[in-house]
Amino acid sequence: MTVMSNTYIENTPHFSHEEIGAARNAFLQYEQQQQVHLLTVMPVEEAVAILHHCSVGYVQRLISALEVEGHDKLARHYAHQLGFIHSEVETSSSYLDTSVIGHVKQRIGWIISLALLGIVSGLIISHYEDTLSQLVLLAIYMPVIAAAGGNTGTQAATLVIRALATGELRKRQWLAVFWKESRVALCLALAIALVIVGRILLFSDASGTGGFELNTIALAIAVALFIQVTMSTTLGGLLPILARAFKLDPAVLVSPVLASIVDISGMWIYFTVVNYFLGIA
Repeated sequence: MTVMSNTYIENTPHFSHEEIGAARNAFLQYEQQQQVHLLTVMPVEEAVAILHHCSVGYVQRLISALEVEGHDKLARHYAHQLGFIHSEVETSSSYLDTSVIGHVKQRIGWIISLALLGIVSGLIISHYEDTLSQLVLLAIYMPVIAAAGGNTGTQAATLVIRALATGELRKRQWLAVFWKESRVALCLALAIALVIVGRILLFSDASGTGGFELNTIALAIAVALFIQVTMSTTLGGLLPILARAFKLDPAVLVSPVLASIVDISGMWIYFTVVNYFLGIA
């Protein structure tokens, strides 16, 4: 069979050149459909050694054919072994080559599950309805808690996903990521908390404090915001690595999971801290 491209994959096999050459020549005698079948039944190491001696374009067509026949996991494994992707959780097909149905199948399960999980956030708010009725000012800063946590967490997650995709980071470096992001989180949380304290003290109407000291309210909201930003930023840095560890796609998983966690934890942290500082039952 004629090889369509003159570009070849760099070879690092555990077999002799004579063995690989003979196996490659025998492999290319089959039609493409038979070759795809052979890739599903032969030892992976042997198949990778043969594919290393084939052209890049031809190997990519074989991998695409594997995906079409439903062997997605095996196709990603071959693509990873041959250096086409940095990790087996990445798809070997490009974004535009993946069909609309393929994208929907990849995303819809997480989106529906996390949308239903969002009900928990509403239940937390309804549980603290008495707190909101006593101090309307708290309702103004509820979106700030969710937005700040979501923004800082997403920033951290995006940077780590990019580092994983380029090969700069590996799963085993999770402790280094945790150490770096936790320090970044503390700095960001302190800055945001100070800004919110200034905003409350300078621009809030004392008549809407429900009889509580404005300074105490500002401190309570700032502490809740500090905890939320610290937690969400650190979690945002670790979630992509956790997704890789479980063979999941960080690009699909991290943002919606992080948003749901931040919404639920943010409301709980907010009302728990405020109740503690203000002594609201």
